[in-house]
Amino acid sequence: MYFDPNLANISARKIEGEKIMAKIRVLIAKPGLDGHDRGALVISQALRDRGMEVIYTGLRQSPVQIAQAAIQEDVDVVGVSSLSGAHNTLFPKIIEELKKRGAEDIPVIGGGVIPAEDIPFLIDSGIKKVFTSGASTDALANYIEQLIDSNQTSITPKKIAHIGIAVKQIDSVLSFYTDNLGLELEGIEDIPDEHVKAAFLKIGDSRLELLEPLDSASPIQQFLDKKGEGIHHIALEVDDIHGRVAQLKQEGVPLINDQPKQGAHNSQIAFIHPKAAGRVLFELCEKDEAGDV
Repeated sequence: MYFDPNLANISARKIEGEKIMAKIRVLIAKPGLDGHDRGALVISQALRDRGMEVIYTGLRQSPVQIAQAAIQEDVDVVGVSSLSGAHNTLFPKIIEELKKRGAEDIPVIGGGVIPAEDIPFLIDSGIKKVFTSGASTDALANYIEQLIDSNQTSITPKKIAHIGIAVKQIDSVLSFYTDNLGLELEGIEDIPDEHVKAAFLKIGDSRLELLEPLDSASPIQQFLDKKGEGIHHIALEVDDIHGRVAQLKQEGVPLINDQPKQGAHNSQIAFIHPKAAGRVLFELCEKDEAGDV
């Protein structure tokens, strides 16, 4: 690490090795007549704690004022918050004002009290992402860093890798999937670490995974004893599973596996605790470069 005296008065920059990187600049704004800004102040401080430069515009800003401030402050991203219910009107107007000024490349993120049914409209209007009231500040900061830094691995799952279905015996149900549904059986594999036998059936770019317990210690046997046969989990394919697990831990998401472990086809897998997702068990998996998930 070195120090360049020419950068002494530029607080918006940091030096890493031989590379000079600008800090992420974020504008936090409260459009309209909303008179509550405690949440915006909490978010502003959380982003500053993550090393970002935050400009807060204050209360009751118009879309024109917000767009002008974003350009004047040369920000990387705009975060707008609304508790008044006027988000469907105000948020798209901010997008329009940025476009009028040739600044449509500045991404706008929304948050506040926003009903789920309004989110698709806001996304279609140009809002990059909407964070609802239950989102953590770590999730917001991680998203902004990934959005601005193209070198960061995407946090978004690539696809549904497979759906795991617990069965008592693969042989007794397999004909339904291959004969009646016409799916192709790719293979059957024992997974000793999970005490389970798995049959893989290809469907489009995804798979169904029939899971038969190998012994009483199998979590699939425990599932069958408690709930009977049925859908056990949904597996999401991700890049850099170690980084993704670390990020979820940082965001306070409960995990069953705090470190990835080996799964089928030499993949790396980790399970998210079902209490994090409305009692749905999600598996993260990163496929082996030479194989598949």
